[in-house]
Amino acid sequence: MIYQDRSIPTEERVEHLLGLMTIKEKVGQLIQPFGWQTYEHSEGEVVLTEAFKAQVEDGGVGSLYGVLRADPWTGVTLESGLSPREGAEAVNAIQRYAIEHSRLGIPILIGEECSHGHMAIGATVFPVPLSIGSTWNVDLYREMCRAVARETRSQGGAVTYSPVLDVVRDPRWGRTEECFGEDPYLISEFAVASVEGLQGERLDSEDSVVATLKHFVAYGSSEGGRNAGPVHMGLRELLEVDMLPFKKAVEAGALSIMPAYNEIDGIPCTVNTELLESILRSEWGFDGMLITDCGAIDMLASGHDTAEDGMDAAVRAISAGIDMEMSGEMFGRYLLEAVRQNKLDPAVLDQAVRRVLTLKFKLGLFEQPYADPDKAAKIIGCEEHVRLARQTASEGIILLKNEGNTLPLSKSVGKIAVIGPNADQGYNQLGDYTSPQPRSKIVTVLEGISNHLQNNSDRLLYAPGCRIKDGSKEGFEYALTCAGQADTVVMVVGGSSARDFGEGSIDLRTGASKVTEHSWSDMECGEGIDRMTLELAGVQLELIQEIHRLGKPVVIVYINGRPIAEPWVDDHAHAILEAWYPGQEGGNAIADILFGEVNPSGRLTISIPKHVGQLPVYYNGKRSRGKRYLEADSQPRYPFGYGLSYTEFSYTNLSVTADTMTPEGSVTVAVELTNTGPVEGSEVVQLYITDVVSTVTRPAKELKDFCKVALQPGESRTVEFTISAQHLQCIGMDYKPVVEEGLFRIHVGRNVNDTLSTDLMVREVL
Repeated sequence: MIYQDRSIPTEERVEHLLGLMTIKEKVGQLIQPFGWQTYEHSEGEVVLTEAFKAQVEDGGVGSLYGVLRADPWTGVTLESGLSPREGAEAVNAIQRYAIEHSRLGIPILIGEECSHGHMAIGATVFPVPLSIGSTWNVDLYREMCRAVARETRSQGGAVTYSPVLDVVRDPRWGRTEECFGEDPYLISEFAVASVEGLQGERLDSEDSVVATLKHFVAYGSSEGGRNAGPVHMGLRELLEVDMLPFKKAVEAGALSIMPAYNEIDGIPCTVNTELLESILRSEWGFDGMLITDCGAIDMLASGHDTAEDGMDAAVRAISAGIDMEMSGEMFGRYLLEAVRQNKLDPAVLDQAVRRVLTLKFKLGLFEQPYADPDKAAKIIGCEEHVRLARQTASEGIILLKNEGNTLPLSKSVGKIAVIGPNADQGYNQLGDYTSPQPRSKIVTVLEGISNHLQNNSDRLLYAPGCRIKDGSKEGFEYALTCAGQADTVVMVVGGSSARDFGEGSIDLRTGASKVTEHSWSDMECGEGIDRMTLELAGVQLELIQEIHRLGKPVVIVYINGRPIAEPWVDDHAHAILEAWYPGQEGGNAIADILFGEVNPSGRLTISIPKHVGQLPVYYNGKRSRGKRYLEADSQPRYPFGYGLSYTEFSYTNLSVTADTMTPEGSVTVAVELTNTGPVEGSEVVQLYITDVVSTVTRPAKELKDFCKVALQPGESRTVEFTISAQHLQCIGMDYKPVVEEGLFRIHVGRNVNDTLSTDLMVREVL
């Protein structure tokens, strides 16, 4: 058979296979049922369900979502879930049945969630993307993506639903943690690294998976920061801001994209032909697969109300360019009948199937559909990946305040009280889209500090004090007692995206676990958990204030999924660390920073406001946005790019190789960076550009390049950036990229508000 011959070009194999398929088999390739429902796992044995077998035999199943996903939504627990070896064996059983019991033997495309690690039992849990962005270390992220790809493919996963490339405009949005930040250029750099890391050099290798870019597009700009809400945005801003990371990732070779739930200017992205066909495919040349988010097609008929019924919604979606439906409910129910009733052109169906089959051939699934259980058992959660998780977490931690050099702490003298609801709650530091974890796998802040003190219990006290959201103060008394005995208090507060993993509760007076009739949930962030405020929830602020009255040095460690705006803490805490959700090694990484084993090098990729009423406060707003409110100015508490170090860096001798260039030319900008402090450190050197006068309104400053530089004390280095047309262009009056003549201002420095500047003139003729 031609389609089974790997020596034949992929296009010919696809066309041959397509010509052999019935309409029902074609529809089967476009649906993606929930994978965890295809088998039952009991006493170490995996048995395929009869429902799945019947579906395979009756037209087939093109893809499965989340075969290995484990969390409260799937109902898969540590007890009922699959070990790394069992997961690979289960995928093999699924593939074997599909190949041996379907007419054409087409392998199944296994799709998995991998936002910050494969969402399967045993997989390494890395920091969330907001923390990853804060590293400003694209190479490190690429390495992390290679690790995620190796773990996922070793169990048979071939497609991952990451990276999330949404530009955050309102941090009240619960999915802020899943994003890299508020700047499109920075997100673009991480987007390219993600595609390179996940997809590798060859898709058909044993350590590569397809990257799915999501959510296309403007999902992070919803009305009021409410998940999947309407987006009010013009085409120019869409092209300049929200589409840029997707465009760069497509240019890097991304082969799968997921449209967003939201509407833009009245048109749901799922059926927006201008976005999906005119721009994405025709202009950008994207030739990969488009897959919906879960329930997005149903939402057209019950939510957006732009389709009369399910069949209308399904036909509209596939006609707009959708190739596969996550969950498969609507495509599976209606497409076959739509063809029979002449409501769907068979050629449209063929085009979608063609894209799905092409992806399977590129992945090499027809040649090697099976996973290697031995490799899965060896590589998943290996020590190398654990070390990488720790480094990534360390580099993403941001020192926001360090009054009187409160940090680093001494390892040799003084008692430390570790207090707060996030001090010893492992799930609270992992973020959303996380699988169940054995307690021993997560290093909490309390454990990390204990490790650095060599488990010297005489120097360490602990009290939870309160919960994240609950109003109970019954733990205050014990927390104050602990703090009163200490020389320094480390308060670990913030938020939680932990879903109900059945962890029960804790005794607020002692911190011990206890069983109650209540199912406590401290979740105040994550998908679907949007907030009206950015303040600390519950009585956390009151606990901090009570502890502060004792007169001890207070170090605040925030573990959270969105910025926290607490002016009192900013003014009164002696030191503040922003750790976001740092993953399974978060406790060690935070302790590394607290004790000076690692010099903090994280920098903010999202502006932190003084008050929620300042929103939106992202740094790259238009110059006409206004300067202040009645109560305060419009500047954030901590600006984009901000972060402190245990050393000092000086910027001198900013220069440019020419003060004039043509729109097609380039110049080099250089600055001398010196570590003027006492210890080794890494500085994130940031390049911003201002288009001084333009035909369309522009932001005051835009990030256009950056690099992370490590220097020894007293060491200097010349840092160079090349500026070309792509750094200077804007979307012009005709909605096309253009470099306009005129004056540009080049800024280089430590954050958006602390830079050196020089001018550059652009002229057609020099």
